[in-house]
Amino acid sequence: MWSPVFECVLSGDGDRGYRVGHQLIDEFLEFVAGRARPNTVKAYAHDLKVFFAVVGKEPGEVTSRDVMAFVTDQRRGREGVENVVRITDASAGLSAATIKRRLAAVSALYGYLVVRGDAGVTANPVPRGLPTRQHRHRGPKVVPLVRGVRRLPRIIEPVEADRLVGALRTERDRAIVQAMLLAGLRRCEVLALRLEDLRLGEWRVFIVDGKGGHERLVPISTTFFNTVAGYLSTERPTDATTDRLFVALKGPTRGGALSASGFDEVLTGARRRAGLTRGTCHELRHTCFTRLRQAGMAIEAIQALAGHRSITSTRVYLHLGEDWLAEEYRRALGAIDTATDTGTTR
Repeated sequence: MWSPVFECVLSGDGDRGYRVGHQLIDEFLEFVAGRARPNTVKAYAHDLKVFFAVVGKEPGEVTSRDVMAFVTDQRRGREGVENVVRITDASAGLSAATIKRRLAAVSALYGYLVVRGDAGVTANPVPRGLPTRQHRHRGPKVVPLVRGVRRLPRIIEPVEADRLVGALRTERDRAIVQAMLLAGLRRCEVLALRLEDLRLGEWRVFIVDGKGGHERLVPISTTFFNTVAGYLSTERPTDATTDRLFVALKGPTRGGALSASGFDEVLTGARRRAGLTRGTCHELRHTCFTRLRQAGMAIEAIQALAGHRSITSTRVYLHLGEDWLAEEYRRALGAIDTATDTGTTR
């Protein structure tokens, strides 16, 4: 039996590749690298390494029973900490979202091997779901192999957002946070902005490589552009070595593109100074869309702004406003009471 590993390999041009030590799986990861983001390839490699370390078989020997045993294994608590549970759902082991992600990586691998046709794999061992009672007209129904929990995104209050922005020490950092709070940009999208992506006359920014490789034009408040102007005129090094908008301002990487870890360190420090326990990059993005929805922005417009391919991902913001559900309930209840008083329900 081969021993799965997790290795990062640098190519001659500096690109990162990942492998787990098996020819078929490494070829799959190389294939995925041509159509997915580096972080996706990295996650696939890690999840596949975990899967085959638990299953202990060659790819061509894995069965559906092995996959279900893997799910059971991942739900168990770690050895030695059996009495530790998650506060969110009082369960041990990994979260449903993590297990589903790992199953998705395994399913993608076997989909590739089946289509390839020369790996001795003729069927995907990852079940699409567990069968339930058949319906006469609609055919068999299934329930998910792992039932996930869809939680509402966490947001921060306006006063907390003001404290966070006030705790930032540079115009660069304020501009980055404003891009998330005012336009809902993802961290990777903000840090990937180039100087040429600023559309000053239109008060928009061009997102070249959004999630899934989709481009879009995003309108953004003049507040952001005013802050960017201050950053460009007083902080950005004139000898910067990159065309990225946001660069490191000091240290050995001064003038180079600001890294995600570098900005995370900045944001963590700002939250600490502001006395906040919340305020991650994704929470800032969620806060933006929630406020826009509360102000009456159409859900379809929020979908376009967020860069969501499916409106299902956007509909969660319908439920985040404090008053939305209560107002809808009171309106419907008022209509019922009126109908009852006039006798129209009899």
